[in-house]
Amino acid sequence: MSKRYAVVLAAGKGTRMKSRLYKVLHPVGGKPMVQHVVDQIKEVQVDQIVTVIGHGAEKVKDQLGAEVNYVLQEEQLGTGHAVMQTEDLLGDLEGTTLVVCGDTPLISAETMDALLKHHEKENAKVTLLTAHAEDPFGYGRVIRKEDGTVSKIVEHKDATIHEQAVQEINTGTYCFDNKTLFEALKQVTNDNVQGEYYLPDVIEIVKEQNETVAAYQTPAFEETIGVNDRVALSEAERLMKKRINTKHMKNGVTIIDPQQTYITSDVKIGADTVIYPGTVLSGNTVIGEECTIGPNAEIKDSQIGNETTIKQSVVHDSEVGDKVAIGPYAHIRPQSQLGNEIKIGNFVEVKKSKMDHGSKASHLSYIGDAEIGKDVNLGCGSITVNYDGKNKHLTKVGDGAFIGCNSNLVAPVTVGENAYVAAGSTITEDVPGEALSIARARQTNKEGYVSKIQEKQNNHRG
Repeated sequence: MSKRYAVVLAAGKGTRMKSRLYKVLHPVGGKPMVQHVVDQIKEVQVDQIVTVIGHGAEKVKDQLGAEVNYVLQEEQLGTGHAVMQTEDLLGDLEGTTLVVCGDTPLISAETMDALLKHHEKENAKVTLLTAHAEDPFGYGRVIRKEDGTVSKIVEHKDATIHEQAVQEINTGTYCFDNKTLFEALKQVTNDNVQGEYYLPDVIEIVKEQNETVAAYQTPAFEETIGVNDRVALSEAERLMKKRINTKHMKNGVTIIDPQQTYITSDVKIGADTVIYPGTVLSGNTVIGEECTIGPNAEIKDSQIGNETTIKQSVVHDSEVGDKVAIGPYAHIRPQSQLGNEIKIGNFVEVKKSKMDHGSKASHLSYIGDAEIGKDVNLGCGSITVNYDGKNKHLTKVGDGAFIGCNSNLVAPVTVGENAYVAAGSTITEDVPGEALSIARARQTNKEGYVSKIQEKQNNHRG
């Protein structure tokens, strides 16, 4: 197999997006469009990826990092001009070059691989990726000869009535013999209304040299959609959501209502997990098998074990073990670690804390900057008082401890193993293991107090 290269066109400003965010960095399925394109190209095993950048160049570099090479198109003078900028990196190389637009987030590795293989099979100098469009209005039409080879590409405005009836369209993705590409680019001119150098002009130049121009028609028109405005962005998002959800369902995940469930592209979910409506799963989230997620759960950048239930709750940047019950209305904040068989009940917040197996906080508690041992019970309203106004401090609770309702553990403080803290206590000193700590004022009952107050009030009125 000959060497393969890829050029990603990502220099356009995207004025129709009406956004301060550079067009190809707009997310689809939770990932910037250009990242989708690069990730799919990497799966077809190309030898080098070159991204043409312009507006927002540094931000694109920040996103893609060192996984691609970059060239700068200082002036946006058309697609042909963009590819010309890669000549120093690719111009002298033998092989096949794939050219893809950075605003086509739905294009798949399978489609690009099929295009490359068709190009090589046909021994073509240029191969177009085409698609069948039910409504081809506005697209360039691909006109074929009787033998199936490409005769020409006609822009919609230039097409005859007969040519406008053709439903095979040019998608803007191409394969080129690399040497042929750069030789032909030297002949492309900007003699047109826009004063730009167009990449499709290479096709006419190659045809005039009696070289083979082929076309591969993808069966998936939606993969070829380019995003130029917010309307197209929403359509790409809809299609990506459908693709992602379908993949999970085919892998054994039950999604009760796919239209009301949002899962981004990098999320992984185990078999026999059930996802209820209103759920948002995003980032580098991994969910185990036989879980119940939702309704209305939000999980981001977190690892969830097997047989865990999370409903009406938020989990961010945390690790959750097996057979854990979270919610409703709980908040697991970043850098939290929950072991197995833990219960986090309604209106409980956990922040940057570790809870070991079997512990529970069933309701109305705040656990921040804490290390909670095994089989600990945190009673209703238990609070770790972790902030002194300047610094955060650590609370430690040993295995088997029992923290009574409405207790304040003022950090830094340690409650020993199997210790008890009486309800309503404010603990400011360490509690030894197996001790009972009571830190509250002694109760005093004043007999007849109410009657005396009422008598004084009556005398005053008299």
